Amino acid sequence: MALWLVRAGSFGESEELALTKNIAVIGWEELPDLSGINSREDLWELLEQIYPNNKKKTLQNWQTQIWGFINGIQKGDLIALPLKSRPMIAFGRVQGSYQYREDLPPEAKHTRSVEWITELPRGAIAQDILYSLGAFLTVCRIQRNNAEERIISLLEGRSNSMLTNSEESNDAEAIVDLEEYSRDQIRSYISKNFKGHELTRLVAAILQAQGYQVKVSPEGPDGGIDIIAGKGPLGFDPPRLAVQVKSSELPVDVKVLRELQGVMKNFGAEQGLFVSWGGYKKSVLNEAARLYFEIRLWESDDIIQMLQKYYDQLPEEIKTELPMKRVWTLVLSEE
Repeated sequence: MALWLVRAGSFGESEELALTKNIAVIGWEELPDLSGINSREDLWELLEQIYPNNKKKTLQNWQTQIWGFINGIQKGDLIALPLKSRPMIAFGRVQGSYQYREDLPPEAKHTRSVEWITELPRGAIAQDILYSLGAFLTVCRIQRNNAEERIISLLEGRSNSMLTNSEESNDAEAIVDLEEYSRDQIRSYISKNFKGHELTRLVAAILQAQGYQVKVSPEGPDGGIDIIAGKGPLGFDPPRLAVQVKSSELPVDVKVLRELQGVMKNFGAEQGLFVSWGGYKKSVLNEAARLYFEIRLWESDDIIQMLQKYYDQLPEEIKTELPMKRVWTLVLSEE
């Protein structure tokens, strides 16, 4: 049983379609039905015909990825789909062979049927596996460091942290999205060093850097609110926020969002901020859309983004505990 990375667009534009239709999809919308392609040579001839102006190296790269999608992936293999809309990775099991779907949008006609099993927070996955999943490729088999066996163990509720010295892989040479990998490193560090009430303290520091006066509830029962915040010298000015923080790696359900909405009035808060490190179930996202002018949701990606934006304004104590620096690098891509 193999583990494959299959992305759903550079910006995740096809990910919700893939999840709702129970499919894995790739782009290359200019290509016709590939069901009749019986060899890599046939695929190469088609690529040269459809993309005459592309470089040979680019076509070779595409040939490897597309051939892997239509013939390399086998029924029963696992698919990993890193989501762009939230810091999660969806895992599914392949149910059938390649299909060209005329009923789907042009960018999603090349498909494999998939039974999606679960979505796991990126923070629950070991750093070396995340590194491989950060490859700048649409399709890639993930083998490095026994990734296949470890992901199966993780999906079965067992540990995924054991490493091996195995060098057999075809994902080792792929160019990696360093920005995404950097976020994963920061996410892992915060998960280990800002658990429980410490995450509340970190969120309060971000709000202070944004110009809020904050009051943090002590550890223990908090009446449904971890932080109250307001603008102005004494924090009396609007907007006045009621903030709830959850540091669990698991997505929260809609019940906790409704609890926050219920206690906001008790604290005189016009607006609410719910922070869930492990993200949210779909029911929460649907409810939050209705509460757009009342409550905002943050998850781990939002916290990391705010830290990067306001890092220079954070208290020195926080910067000592969370040492970060801005790094400039070339933005490379693998075609």
